[in-house]
Amino acid sequence: MPVSLLPRPRGARTATALLTGALLLIAAQSVPAGADSPAVPARPTAASAAPSAVQVNQLGYLPDGPKRATVVSASATALPWRLRDATGRTAASGTTTVRGADAASGQSAHLVDFSAYQGTGTGYTLSVDGRTSHPFDIRANLYDGLRTDAMSFFYQQRSGIPIEASLAGRAYARPAGHLGVAPNRGDTAVPCVSGVCDYTRDVRGGWYDAGDQGKYVVNGGLAVWQLVNSFERAKRTGHAAALGDSTLRVPERGNGIPDVLDEGRWELEFLMRMQIPEGKPRAGMAFHKVHDAAWTGLPTRPEQDAEPRELHAPSTAATLNLAAAAAQCARVYAPYDAAFAARCLGSARRAWAAAQANPDVLAPGSDSTGGGAYDDSEVGDEFYWAAAELYATTGEARYRDAVTSSPYHTASDVFTPFGFSWQATGSLGRLVLATVPNGLPATDLARVRASVVSAADARLSTMAGQGYGVPLPADGYVWGSNGQVANNGTVMAVAYELTKQRRYRTGALETLDYLLGRNALGQSYVTGYGERAAQNQHHRFWAHQYDASLPNPPAGSVAGGANAGLQDPVAQEKLPGCAPAACYIDDIGSYSTNEVAINWNAPLAWLTAFAAERG
Repeated sequence: MPVSLLPRPRGARTATALLTGALLLIAAQSVPAGADSPAVPARPTAASAAPSAVQVNQLGYLPDGPKRATVVSASATALPWRLRDATGRTAASGTTTVRGADAASGQSAHLVDFSAYQGTGTGYTLSVDGRTSHPFDIRANLYDGLRTDAMSFFYQQRSGIPIEASLAGRAYARPAGHLGVAPNRGDTAVPCVSGVCDYTRDVRGGWYDAGDQGKYVVNGGLAVWQLVNSFERAKRTGHAAALGDSTLRVPERGNGIPDVLDEGRWELEFLMRMQIPEGKPRAGMAFHKVHDAAWTGLPTRPEQDAEPRELHAPSTAATLNLAAAAAQCARVYAPYDAAFAARCLGSARRAWAAAQANPDVLAPGSDSTGGGAYDDSEVGDEFYWAAAELYATTGEARYRDAVTSSPYHTASDVFTPFGFSWQATGSLGRLVLATVPNGLPATDLARVRASVVSAADARLSTMAGQGYGVPLPADGYVWGSNGQVANNGTVMAVAYELTKQRRYRTGALETLDYLLGRNALGQSYVTGYGERAAQNQHHRFWAHQYDASLPNPPAGSVAGGANAGLQDPVAQEKLPGCAPAACYIDDIGSYSTNEVAINWNAPLAWLTAFAAERG
């Protein structure tokens, strides 16, 4: 089977799930208003808030970073631009560069580059040809707040623990969900779906995956790996203090362990609970997922979910995700909690052995009732990633041999233009081997590192050919495109770590520009950040659009983003004929463009931690 994989939806929706989602949406909108059934407001249309024709990062820019904007204009000649501070004084000026037709957006674009300006302040605007951008800041601490909020997303997605008002805010406080307290029916003693096992498992904890309340090992493994990797990278580069103890809003703050590792542990404990115990068939493998027996409607608060919970059959992919994340845990947590690190390593070793004994147990794409299928027909990439993590942690020859014998170790297309994902993890093995000290021969290590840098160069080339500087090809706008964009941004950031060449830092920072408003819609996809920020993301508790007593998503949550597939009824109704990069609507019903998910917020958190570093 070829190493490269075409981009596919995140897996939470298949044809069955799409139909279910459509029925839930219809049901939610047909409920009559009343004391217990609040009226559903009219859905906005895609054009409800026309964007400015001067598109900027609506949060702002770093004084020493790139400062570029895109102007929508059919003019064939350069246009004058003017940067003004909050008082209206001209701080810088120049002329645009004509870019012309932009395939992804369907627009004609000009570029503005005011990177040479290194003043600081708030309330800047950029004016071009009589049109003015949204206001933005230029300051060194620009990303400090977003770094914290993007991490806080994970605390607020925790299952099995009360969310405290003192940490999340009064609107977001809620009782613990899925602890077997009525009307919940799990997750403390969850049975398997029919024919899978004859016992129950305590699989409490972990993070709810997305807008639904399922928990999926393959997505959880990737997301927790990214959070822990963000700390490991920061520690390597001398910036660990920013993610240290008492830096985040988590209940474990003050325990002497870096807060990001406290957050990661909440998910890691769950992943290990999903491992089949000794003495049972397929011991050491991981159950693929746990979720409701039937899809719940919107809104459904976690503690009010009355659906039965079910464990779904183990899979090789889930088992290898556990092996990789637990092996990483053993290395990174060792200085802070040696006993937990040892437990992680034991779990990783058992998972690896179980995957070797069961190398082709695949999750079926049809298993999508009540939760996403997360099917994956190729697991060679997961074997490579898990082997790389185990080798980086232990240095043992058996894991080195698994690394070097894998076709993913030398394949030229491990880093795809569409970015890595839960379904394409081969590049994670390369990133680990390129950055964590290991015993690979010098020539092999140089080749691995060169492959990361080459991938970053390819992403920069893609950005240079576009009007909005997006590290994603025009045909890459699939379900969860913002996660793919952010993942490609992390590859450029790692290339910067390896080479110290400024262009890679520039590319990583411009990735955040796209997510924060420099895009075809002038839309900040991150709640709470930007003049025109998303606020109606698809979620069963953060569902203010459907129930005024519930909150909008908290600040720092990133929407899935533009999806040319239009895989939900709202998108199909409101966005026909959209250009790929414009196939997005800020509506709670548009789960294929506007859902949240842990594997999209994880690279946002990773990138903002990188962007916030100073010195």
